[in-house]
Amino acid sequence: MYATGTLILYGRTGVCRVEGIAERALSGRKGTAPYYLMRPLYQDGTIGAPVEKMEDGTIFSRPIMNREQAQALIRALPSLSAEPYHNQNMNQLKEHYRQQLSSFSCRDMARLLSSIYAKKQEAEGRKRKLGAVDQRFMEETEALLYGELAAALEIDRAEVPSYIASTLGRQ
Repeated sequence: MYATGTLILYGRTGVCRVEGIAERALSGRKGTAPYYLMRPLYQDGTIGAPVEKMEDGTIFSRPIMNREQAQALIRALPSLSAEPYHNQNMNQLKEHYRQQLSSFSCRDMARLLSSIYAKKQEAEGRKRKLGAVDQRFMEETEALLYGELAAALEIDRAEVPSYIASTLGRQ
C-alpha cells in the first residue's frame, strides 16, 4: 500500500499525491472496499481508485523515480535515441504509440519522445508540420515524463526542458 503523501505515477493521468485511504461502498454489491484518494499534481480534481485494482495491476501505478534516478535518466538521454516511426495508417500509428506508452517506463517514454522529435525534425526539414496523431502523443508523453521529472527534481514542469539542456550542456 502507498503511504499518505507518496507521489505515484497513476496511469496516463500522471503524477498524483496519495492523500489518504477511505472506505467506499461497492457499486452493485454489499460492503465497502478501501480506495486511494489522490490529487493529481498537474490537473484539477481528486481521484478515487480501488486499492485492490492498483495492487493487482488492473490499474497501473508506481512510485515516481527519485532525484538520483531522474538525474541518471537525463544523463542517459543521448544514448536513448530512437528512429522515427512512420505509418500512413492512423490506427496502426496510434496503436504503435499506445504500445510504447503502455509500460510507463521513463526510458521507454524518453525513447518515444526521441522518435517523435526526430519525426518532427524530418517534417520541419521538408517545411511540413508534424501530424496530429504524432503531436498528440508527443504532448501526452512530454506531460507524463516531464511531470515525473519535475516532481522528482522538485522543479516546475515548465523548467524541465531547460534543466535537461543545461545538464547535457546544450544551452
